[in-house]
Amino acid sequence: MMLFPPTGLEYVATSAKGLVDKITLLDLRYEKSLSDPKKLQDFIKNQIDIVFVSVGWNRQLDEIFELLSGLPENIPLIVGGYTATEKVEEFFKTCSRIDIIVRGEGEKTVQDILSSMALKDILGISYRDGGNIFHNPNRPLLDVNEFAAPDRALRRNDYLLSVNGINFADISFDTVLSARGCPFNCKFCTFSLNPLGQKRSYAERSVKSVVDEIEGLKAKVIMFSDDNLFTNPRRTEDICDLIIKRNIKKRFLAQARIDIAKHPQLLEKMVQAGFKSLLIGIESPHDWILEQLDKGFNQETIRKAFAVLKKYPIFYNGYFIYGNIGETEEEMFYIAQFAKEIGVDAISCNKLRIEKFSSLRALAETTPGYHVTQQGELYSDKYSHAALKKIGKRIKYAFYTPGRYVRILWKNIFIVKFFTPKELLSLFLFGPRLIISVIARELHRGRIKDSFSRTFIKND
Repeated sequence: MMLFPPTGLEYVATSAKGLVDKITLLDLRYEKSLSDPKKLQDFIKNQIDIVFVSVGWNRQLDEIFELLSGLPENIPLIVGGYTATEKVEEFFKTCSRIDIIVRGEGEKTVQDILSSMALKDILGISYRDGGNIFHNPNRPLLDVNEFAAPDRALRRNDYLLSVNGINFADISFDTVLSARGCPFNCKFCTFSLNPLGQKRSYAERSVKSVVDEIEGLKAKVIMFSDDNLFTNPRRTEDICDLIIKRNIKKRFLAQARIDIAKHPQLLEKMVQAGFKSLLIGIESPHDWILEQLDKGFNQETIRKAFAVLKKYPIFYNGYFIYGNIGETEEEMFYIAQFAKEIGVDAISCNKLRIEKFSSLRALAETTPGYHVTQQGELYSDKYSHAALKKIGKRIKYAFYTPGRYVRILWKNIFIVKFFTPKELLSLFLFGPRLIISVIARELHRGRIKDSFSRTFIKND
């Protein structure tokens, strides 16, 4: 639905200010004029002295390696990001152009590199020298208040809300990181660990610094990218109070746990401050799976929480995981029905992954019939990759009927009041294009008949 700005790279670029004469931040998803590799090579050759590249995902790695291998030979190439940290040896082996890989958080490391410190003395890097690869010790994690907020003036483009690849209403958005780390220990989650296995303890930025950053943003919609903005409810309430006091008129989205339902005063202030949507990690409707994942709550707790949450004009997206160890097909399919029963507005379903440092790895590797690929994908003799993919689609289509889309639109317009009057007019003009786009997609995939059957024949 949204194309997120490369916040991690922006933090690193901001940390480099004052150490170089000029910083050029390229988001190749937008740089149409540089989409031709030859044009990109010429641009770098003529205007750039050192290249830093962030690779945060496993997607399109072959294309990324091909692009990096074609960069000018005489310009140093430094690569970082989650995936580069996770696959250091593979990156060096596949792409001979890479000189240095920054492992883990890169703000301080990049400063050391640009200060011409001897490579052997820089913590947190692996580097190529004389045909050999050297791995320096990991860099200790820094205090979050040592990081400057990303300088958005470095951007060459705006980020807009889009649906099905179509921008509408000129609704700009951005992300803000108010804290790093997470105090919880859900067994499926490795977001609180970097690829080196380092766990960042939960650490907060000052309330004033967070609200100062928000106030300085042009974006109309802001998503807090914290693992859980409500880890410290008192602090979140202080953030809301300061937003209200300064009369900041923006719309906010945030990730949360169901524990938020225990704080009605905070929920009231969130609505007043402009919070429009919460993304809540539910993970499963089954108590035995919730216990396996060490979520710290059960199905009854979830139901009670949403009985409270539904009283507030907030749009709720529930995150679910399927393909858990020992989970049956019937148990996976119940996700859609359970989501309807508790009253979430939207769902996001993902297959269970077993990352390198996941505490579920031992269970997955010792459970007969289960297998973990090098990429961390879990499958079993009973449920192959293809079978799990089909199950995921069936869960999605069982929940997202045409009637569901109508309710989503209705809630955002009349209850949550996400759109301004001007944006509603744009939405009215944009609506037919979106409907045609969705129908064309459904027709292409042969699902129109099935969708209407699920809407008008079965109860939703």
